[in-house]
Amino acid sequence: MIAKTDEASSGVRLLDAGAAAGSEDLVTIGSGYAGYENLYLNKRTSSSYNIRLQTRRFFKDPSAWYHVVVNYDSDNTAAGERARFYINGEREFDLSQATYPSSSLASRINTNIAHGVMLSVNTSGTVQKGDGYLADYYFLDGYSYDPSYFGEFDENGIWIPKEYSGSYGNNGFFFEFKNSGSLGADTSGNGNNFASTGLASNDQRTDTPTNNMITFNPLNNQRSGGNPQNGNLQYDGPGTRTIISLTANIPPTGKWAVAFSAAAVSTNAGWNFGITKATNTNFGDAAGSNEDVGGQDNDGLHMSPSSSDLQLYDYTTSTSIDPSLPITTSDEFWLAVDMATGKCFLGIYDESATTMKFVAADTGLDGNPATGDNPTTTISDMIGSNEYTFAVGSKDTSNDVTLLRSTEVSGTTPTGYTYFENVKDLI
Repeated sequence: MIAKTDEASSGVRLLDAGAAAGSEDLVTIGSGYAGYENLYLNKRTSSSYNIRLQTRRFFKDPSAWYHVVVNYDSDNTAAGERARFYINGEREFDLSQATYPSSSLASRINTNIAHGVMLSVNTSGTVQKGDGYLADYYFLDGYSYDPSYFGEFDENGIWIPKEYSGSYGNNGFFFEFKNSGSLGADTSGNGNNFASTGLASNDQRTDTPTNNMITFNPLNNQRSGGNPQNGNLQYDGPGTRTIISLTANIPPTGKWAVAFSAAAVSTNAGWNFGITKATNTNFGDAAGSNEDVGGQDNDGLHMSPSSSDLQLYDYTTSTSIDPSLPITTSDEFWLAVDMATGKCFLGIYDESATTMKFVAADTGLDGNPATGDNPTTTISDMIGSNEYTFAVGSKDTSNDVTLLRSTEVSGTTPTGYTYFENVKDLI
């Protein structure tokens, strides 16, 4: 299985048999806090663990895909070989907890009981969906193979998936997630299909292990209750404003553009989209009503709503920019930067007029990223720097903001700019 998960303090269950809070047979990633996740295998009866294996190391990169292989072979004569973890092709020997199964210990996994994939269970025992991504999910019945059957290192030493060509056994299955109308379809030939819950066709994404995408970064967030959701593409503030960056800084060269949407555009919507340094102290301090992108260290600028009207503030020059530009929730909010000149362009795709409108420093709507004319501001310190990031501030849990993929936008990426979404484009 290959997974990329959201922040999930209760853990995302990659495989579960008989989901319940008190009695578990499962493989879980995400037991840590705010993106600090580890992997563990449990078999528990009441409060007693028959199996408890947990990796000592944490997996701290929420933008990365992780390839996980778990082998369960309770008939093995060596206790330490009865359950094994492999991460990105390498076996995990350093475990913080290591209670191995007794000889021939049966597991509820692979028995006639309801199984779940990518879910979570809260403290009251309620089963919920687990946010994140899955790709190439294999379950083999009666076989215990090492990772070389499913992946390999490329010429750069990066672990990448490859197609498995062996047997699946009677209860085995393979989820490719290629049918958007039936994401739980088994393509192994066994027909062991899973019913999908809480998923729609647009939950099928182009974010894959070989096409890794940028998302919100739960590690660069004030962690005061606002968490990324829906594959780290949606952010809901905790009630008092916090700011969060994306999982990659803007490269020191090139021209880059990105767009967001907002569920509300009133004065109290409580969001702003902008550009700031990744080291901005607002990312780490306590939440508060004045936690604006670029505000704490006066190193950037942002746009925000005011009575369904767009307003901008340039903290590098302490200048308010009010273009008298009405906005709606159907509009897209665009940011574009030229790293060779430090020119920044903020504006919208106006859905009602079907046009792109970038705000100039003099409040005009004649900003033109393609030609470099009339920028919203110019940040000279940005030229050639790798310290800047696109960021979002949000405070209202009911007014979520969303990072848009290039396939979802109605606006047009300015000529000469690259849409900021694919990790490969940044290298």
